[in-house]
Amino acid sequence: MQDLNPTQPPPRRTRARTAPLVAAVAAGLLALPALGLGAAALVANGEKSEDGYLSTSAHRFATHTPALATDELDVDAGGSDWFVAKDRYGKIRLAVDPSTDEPVFVGIARTSDVDAYLGGTDYAEVSDVAYEPFAAEYRPHAGDERAAAPTEQRFWEVSTHGSGEQTLTWDVEHGAWSIVVMNADGSEGVDVGVSAGANVPVLATIGWLSLGSGVLLALLGGGLLYVALRPRDPRPRPLAPTPVAA
Repeated sequence: MQDLNPTQPPPRRTRARTAPLVAAVAAGLLALPALGLGAAALVANGEKSEDGYLSTSAHRFATHTPALATDELDVDAGGSDWFVAKDRYGKIRLAVDPSTDEPVFVGIARTSDVDAYLGGTDYAEVSDVAYEPFAAEYRPHAGDERAAAPTEQRFWEVSTHGSGEQTLTWDVEHGAWSIVVMNADGSEGVDVGVSAGANVPVLATIGWLSLGSGVLLALLGGGLLYVALRPRDPRPRPLAPTPVAA
């Protein structure tokens, strides 16, 4: 009588088909995001301008306070010294166009220096940005002190000021950074249009590596699927001879 015990393990032939089938599905699931990331990175790399930058449209940022600052921009190298070298992260470029003829100032500095500079003053911090439609949210910081003119400070990593549109380019480095936009004389009321651009040197590398990984995973999944679904030899295998006792 046939044993119908549900705990009996499946036949070896069934298990031999199931393992590569599961592996094929897993490889296929991993291949899809890799292919998508690679394609997106290569498309983005192809949309760079002639000088190698991917840029946003200009958007308005405004505050009645004397200064407008970003939240902390944390650039983490993960503890790898080689990763913090110049040009490893690429560059960012800011184009700041004031709504008036008054000279405008834009600078990038370590967040600790910016906090010390603006501490005790009245300024607005950009806390969140949404797109389509564009909207910026601000976190107010109240204070009674007046910040010294930004053009007189020496802690800025990079800065520029003047009338009309100002362009600032920065080689991104490891650390915590903040961007500050003010009127050059430190007066109240900042109203500017800002366009941000990035030159990411590894974008093409990321695209090709991801695309190549996705293709290899897809090929691996296809091979495993063939192994799992290929027809089996219907002929039974001959039984091994039973050893005869001496």
